[in-house]
Amino acid sequence: MTQQRTALISGSAGFIGYYLGQRLLADGFRVIGVDSLSDYYDPNLKRRRQANLLQNAGFSAVNEPIETPGLLADLFAEHRPDIVVHLAAQAGVRYSIDNPRSYLESNLVGTFELLEAARAHPPQHMLLASTSSAYGANTEMPYRETMKADHQMSFYAATKKATEAMAHSYAHLFDLPVTMFRFFTVYGPWGRPDMALFKFTRAMLAGEAIDVYNHGEMMRDFTYVEDLVEAIRRLIDAAPIRPESAEDIAEGDSLSPVAPWRVVNIGNSKPVQLGDMIAAIEDALGMEAKRNLMPMQPGDVPATWADAELLRALTGYVPETDIREGVRRFVAWYRDYYQV
Repeated sequence: MTQQRTALISGSAGFIGYYLGQRLLADGFRVIGVDSLSDYYDPNLKRRRQANLLQNAGFSAVNEPIETPGLLADLFAEHRPDIVVHLAAQAGVRYSIDNPRSYLESNLVGTFELLEAARAHPPQHMLLASTSSAYGANTEMPYRETMKADHQMSFYAATKKATEAMAHSYAHLFDLPVTMFRFFTVYGPWGRPDMALFKFTRAMLAGEAIDVYNHGEMMRDFTYVEDLVEAIRRLIDAAPIRPESAEDIAEGDSLSPVAPWRVVNIGNSKPVQLGDMIAAIEDALGMEAKRNLMPMQPGDVPATWADAELLRALTGYVPETDIREGVRRFVAWYRDYYQV
């Protein structure tokens, strides 16, 4: 009989962590979930997600900030996780302008605590969340992992790019297999209230106008949450191996020449105009949106578009849920959850 594997998920009560926790539990993992249940958005939503996870006897929850000194070191020592998926972070481009210190503490100090814990008790594979915002000022699209990404447009993006570099140094020094994944605008049921789909749906049902930035001239590579989790699940079993030399790295692979470390895009590879996303909400709700056309917000970028060929090469999978279907599922969940 194969031994049960243990996964540690940071940010387990978050949107993506919740879905990943459900998937790994269904696949027979024992899951240790760490989450601070912060009030950046409605903690009740996080508690409901966590309560659903706790219905499975294989899940245990630790409700503390990941940057708490020694917290992760103690958890690694006690549970010796085989797989670590680091999703906990202070998210959001716009909030990083108002409260940058929270990004410093959660994203940089928290990731440092995780890396130090892994140094002492190495897992088989660590997978750390980054962001498509790391591509920053790049205008060439689609974004490929091998592109230079040095001009981040927000402090949020800068902290996530910094965690990529931090993880690379630990992968090199301590031979820790690390996969960084760059997410592209994840959406779906149980999603984050600070994201456009959630905000637009709430406003439209309340009869309020929606704020449409850059006068609607925005494109996003919307990625349905269950597709994202499928990609993560497959990447878990595709741990990078330090190459013998740079010549051993396949063309298009972001594998480091000096460490078992790579970065992987997870996106649909089909950018959607903001107006088309709004039209999908209108169709799902059966009502027309009233629009406030606004200028671009500081730190934001007009478009994102993932090249997902490396993901396909590593896993045989690329996200494919159509925006209209994904929005329809979100709206159905929203109406049920909020009874509207």
